[in-house]
Amino acid sequence: MGEFDVEKMLRCFHISNFIIYVKQWAIICLNQLPEQKKQRDQDVVVIVTTSGNLEEVAQEVVALLPDSEIRKMYRTVLNGFSLELKEGELDLLAGIEAIDRIDRVTEYSVDLDGSVPFIGGNATRGMVDDGGQRLTGKGIKVAVIDTGVDYTHPDLKANFRGGYDVVDYDHDPMETTSKQGQPTLHGTHVAGIIAANGKVKGVAPEAEIYAYRALGPGGSGTTEQVIEAIEKAVADEVDIINLSLGNTVNGPDWPTSVALDQAVDEGIVAVTSNGNSGPKMWTVGSPGTSTKAISVGASAPPIKTPYLTYVGEDKELTVYPMGGALPWDLRRDRELVYLDYGLEDDWQEVDVKGKVVLVKRGMIPFSEKAEYAEKAGVKALIIYNNLSGAFVGMVEPSKKIPVVSLTKEDGEWLVEKIKKGKNSPHLRTVYRHEEDFIAPFSSRGPVTQTWEVKPDIVAPGVAIDSTVPQGYLGLNGTSMSAPHVAGAAALVKQAHPDWTPEQIKAALMNTAKRLENDEGELYLPYEQGAGRLQVDKAVEVKTLAYPATLTFGKWSKDDKREKRTVSFTIENHDHVTRTYHVKPPFEAPDGLQWKVPFSLELKPGEKKEVQVELDLFPAVLEEGIHHGHIEIEGGRDEISIPYVFFIEEPNYPRVMAFNFGVGDHPGNYRYELYLPGGAEEMGIALYDPDTFEFIQFLDVKYNIGRGMVSGTWSKPSVEDGTYKALVYARKDGKEDTIEAMITIGDILRPHS
Repeated sequence: MGEFDVEKMLRCFHISNFIIYVKQWAIICLNQLPEQKKQRDQDVVVIVTTSGNLEEVAQEVVALLPDSEIRKMYRTVLNGFSLELKEGELDLLAGIEAIDRIDRVTEYSVDLDGSVPFIGGNATRGMVDDGGQRLTGKGIKVAVIDTGVDYTHPDLKANFRGGYDVVDYDHDPMETTSKQGQPTLHGTHVAGIIAANGKVKGVAPEAEIYAYRALGPGGSGTTEQVIEAIEKAVADEVDIINLSLGNTVNGPDWPTSVALDQAVDEGIVAVTSNGNSGPKMWTVGSPGTSTKAISVGASAPPIKTPYLTYVGEDKELTVYPMGGALPWDLRRDRELVYLDYGLEDDWQEVDVKGKVVLVKRGMIPFSEKAEYAEKAGVKALIIYNNLSGAFVGMVEPSKKIPVVSLTKEDGEWLVEKIKKGKNSPHLRTVYRHEEDFIAPFSSRGPVTQTWEVKPDIVAPGVAIDSTVPQGYLGLNGTSMSAPHVAGAAALVKQAHPDWTPEQIKAALMNTAKRLENDEGELYLPYEQGAGRLQVDKAVEVKTLAYPATLTFGKWSKDDKREKRTVSFTIENHDHVTRTYHVKPPFEAPDGLQWKVPFSLELKPGEKKEVQVELDLFPAVLEEGIHHGHIEIEGGRDEISIPYVFFIEEPNYPRVMAFNFGVGDHPGNYRYELYLPGGAEEMGIALYDPDTFEFIQFLDVKYNIGRGMVSGTWSKPSVEDGTYKALVYARKDGKEDTIEAMITIGDILRPHS
């Protein structure tokens, strides 16, 4: 950063710095206490953002904290830097007036031929751009920020143009190989969906692929690596960024979400996966919470879906294929055996050859469970979740048996049936041909704080075949949905090179197909956004309306009658003048009235802003989320814009994204969690996993603001082992909890 001008720095300081130095003196005094000093000496990495002059703030930080280290400077998609410092210096850092936010670096991980024609991809092959070129994505630069890309793959090598590895800091963004650690394949799979051009044909088979390896061995990476990869892609002037990654933080102001918003402001279309933590509301994670990016949920292409039934019972169980294993293909009833966690010793106790084995998630990695199952000669392996809901996973290396997952609820139901059964329990498989359902694992919105609809759109993300190193593989997840949209955006960009990211996003959303559930009812806006991608219609669209989803925010029952106005833009890209009519729901409940213009006329190439007024009396309406669609008629096709608003504080989870791990010193542990709306009280209680007997509190805090909360814990007098942690947070009369299994001591490998 060069030499510091001390005199200039002193002139910039003011009375607040005197307060800072007083704080520093107090902190030094506190650090004299042995246990506190031990915790405060731990190194931490944070993302610092400021609205002021970046260089001056950095100089002030280094001058105040001479032992800290600025690791990476972000000047494009974030006005800030990553900083390594001592835990005990965080309060001091927070006292610098010019600093807007301090966020701890968190880890990101990858979530894991019929889909392309299903979304209209084949239909675009006969279309041409203004220059007469077929729409194949030719000339469009797409950045894949992921685990790297196997650019030697025969289906990808012709389209690979370069990139960068922010894990190893070189210009070789190859997937992690077994020599480097746990190998990866995720980025290659994503790149193939976008632009494979060989045995597999991607959505945009002639788009240019730029790979940015932000996730290393095992598919893990950090906030600072992801942001640096976004900065590299912006510097390389790519047209589209795809991020099939995320965390479980439902916060619009998380640094990666902010970085994507800034990338869009730079003229880049940003596409990201919505997450794989469904089917409950509020499960979308950052960067899927980005306002300006296109967040993508997962739907199903035409597939043959297996359902499991316990012989003698009517209940059908949904299974989720796991990447790296064979698809479920059982044709006759099979005996079912339960083997607890499926640890090595469990497989020695019973003959399971030719049978289906059910095990619980946790204690050891999925791949290890599958390896023991394959060696034991099982017909198939089922892993059920140890937390509520479904999950998407994969096994490595590829297994020669079917491996699927079940929800915790369905798994526990099976275990109960097995234990109560008098005869040998058997499973039966029922197959159905299905399409256009929302995958249960697909994360739902809305977004906390902004109350925005997410996902924006859904695309195929179930059983998607694509490229992987040395071959091809079918995978599931919103990670597979996002590149469908990124490839579609490349086609729209080629057809309309002057369109902005906002216009391209609108084209994709305005033309989406609204999906219905099994009961024939529309999926809700926070489940499907605008609907399922139809790229052929997006390329030929003649009317745009954006933003393509609306939120009217939150009201309290105590609020008086209030009018709120939101606006959106309508553009006519047709060659004829058109008259548009904006139609909100006619059957509005008592206490709610709409006001919109009767009609508006737009000449070719003209656009106008439309005001939509919602006149609302909150006391009359029910508490909770209210939603619907505003229709725009007058174009070649009707456009439907989803909207939401809330009465009273929404019922979002008061706590999320809990992580627990070993600290920097022997016997020391760290935890992190996210409070999307703050909490009046939060705590972590430790229980015996078998008897559920309370042991002790790891931590308790009161009146905490929204955002990431972290702390350290020195191991008390408990034996090494695995324990159940109950994490709770309470606010506005509502308490939420997270259950997690944590390991104390070095007795087992990390949990799956």
